[in-house]
Amino acid sequence: MSYAKGTNIILLWSAATNFLPIVGAFLSDSFLGRFLTIFVGSIFSLMGTILLWLTTVIQNAKPPSCDVQVPHSCKTPTHIQYTLLFSSFAFISIGAGGVRPCSLAFGADQIDSKDNPKRERVLESFFGWYYSTAIMAVMIAFTGIVYIQDHHGWRVGFGVPVVLMFFSTFLFVVAYPLYYKLKVEKSLFTSFCQVISVAWKNRKLEFPDSIDGSWYNKNDAIVTKPTNNLRFLNKACILSKPEDTTKVMAKDPWTICTVDQVEELKALIKVTPLWSSCIMLSVTMNQTTFPVLQAKTMDRHITSRFEIPAASFSFFTIVTIMVWVILYDRVILPLLSKIKGQPVYISVKLRMGAGLACSIIGMMVSGIVEHIRKNKAIEDGFFDNSQGVIKMSAMWLIPQHVINGLADGLNIIGQNEFYYSEFPKSMSSIASSLYLLGSAFANLLASLLLSTVNELTKGNDKTVLECDKNDDLGDEQGPKSEPGS
Repeated sequence: MSYAKGTNIILLWSAATNFLPIVGAFLSDSFLGRFLTIFVGSIFSLMGTILLWLTTVIQNAKPPSCDVQVPHSCKTPTHIQYTLLFSSFAFISIGAGGVRPCSLAFGADQIDSKDNPKRERVLESFFGWYYSTAIMAVMIAFTGIVYIQDHHGWRVGFGVPVVLMFFSTFLFVVAYPLYYKLKVEKSLFTSFCQVISVAWKNRKLEFPDSIDGSWYNKNDAIVTKPTNNLRFLNKACILSKPEDTTKVMAKDPWTICTVDQVEELKALIKVTPLWSSCIMLSVTMNQTTFPVLQAKTMDRHITSRFEIPAASFSFFTIVTIMVWVILYDRVILPLLSKIKGQPVYISVKLRMGAGLACSIIGMMVSGIVEHIRKNKAIEDGFFDNSQGVIKMSAMWLIPQHVINGLADGLNIIGQNEFYYSEFPKSMSSIASSLYLLGSAFANLLASLLLSTVNELTKGNDKTVLECDKNDDLGDEQGPKSEPGS
C-alpha cells in the first residue's frame, strides 16, 4: 500500500471517528442519557480493540511476512483481511462516538451544583484536570505503547490497549450507584425542527409591543423573553392570543415553542462562524503521517544506544500542551493578576486566534525543515533509498511539534471552553462534540488536499507522495536501483 493510500485511509477513518460524536451527542442529550451512551460506546470500543488485536494473533487475518526492503515480495491483503481490519476501525469509531462527547459533560454533571458558591472555580479546576489527564493518556500512548509495539511486536502492542479498555469499562460500570444521572427531557433534533417549522408558519406575525405575557415559557419556568439575536426565530414562541392558557397550546409542540427551545437553536447557530474558522487549524494538525516518515529518514539517536521511535516525536506536541495548561492556569494568570492588582482573564476568542496564528507558523517551520531535509538526502546519496538515514538530526523536527502543541493548547482548549459556556446545560454533550465535528471536516479536507496533490504531481508514472521519502520528481535518474540496507 502506498503512503498516499495509507494516509488517505487513516484520514477518512479519523473523519468518521470525529464525526460520530455529534451523532452520539444528539442521542445522549435527546434519548439515552450520558451514562448509557458512554457505556454503549465503551463496549463498542472494547470490541474494536479486540478485533484489531485479533488481526495480529490469527495467522490468516494478515498477509504473510515479507522483506519491506523488497516491496514486490509483499502480498496484498485479501478482501477478508481488509474486512476484519476495517470492521475493527468501525467499532472503534462507533465507540468514540459514544464516549468522546459525553465524558466531559458527564464528569461536570457530578460536581456542578448551583447551590455551591464556588461553582465556577470548581468547574474551572475540573476542566483543567480533565484536559491534563487526557493529555497524559495520549502522551503514554505515544511513548509507552509505541515503545512496546517497536520492541515487543504488534501482538503485545495491541494487546495492552485491550486490557486497559476492559478495566476502564469495568470500573466505569462498577461505580454506577455513585453517579448523578441527568434525566433526558426531549429530543433536541425534533425540538430544532419544531422551532424552524413554527417560525416559518408564523413569519407573517408582527412582533408584540408588550413584553409581559407575549412569549411562551414552560409552566414551571421563570417568565423570560427571547434575545434579539436571530430575531426571526422569536416568532416560534409568540403567543398570538396571550389570554389562551399555555396548557392548551402545549398539546401541539408544532404550533408553538418555548423560549428555551428557541434559545437552544440560537446557541447552536451563533457558534457556527467561529467553529468553521477553526477547521483549517485541524487540517494542519491532521498531517501526522508524513512527520513520522520524515523522522524515519533522519538520525533519531539521543545517545549511541538510545533512539527515539519515529512515531514518538508527537510526544513533544503533547508535552507542550500539558506545560501550557499548567503555566496558563498556575503561573501566567496569577502573575498577571498580581501585577494589575485585579483578576485577569484572557478571553477565549483571543486564545483561539493566537492558536490559529501559531498553526500557520508551525506549518512554515515544517516546510523549511522539509526543504533542508530533502536537499540533505540528495547530497548524502539517498536519492532513491527510502530506508537510508541522512546525516541530519531528527531533533530539528522538535520546533514544529512544539509550535503545533502551543497552537493546540491555545485554540482547542479555548474552543471547548467557548462552546460549553455558550450552550445551555441540556446541550452539554453537543457542546463537547463540536470540536470533534470540526476535526471530521478537517480530515475530509486533508484527504482532499492529499488526493489533489497526488493527482497534480504525477510524473514518471509516480506521484510525489508515492515516491520514496528521499526521492525528488524534479530530477531524471533513470531506472530505480534496489534499496540498500
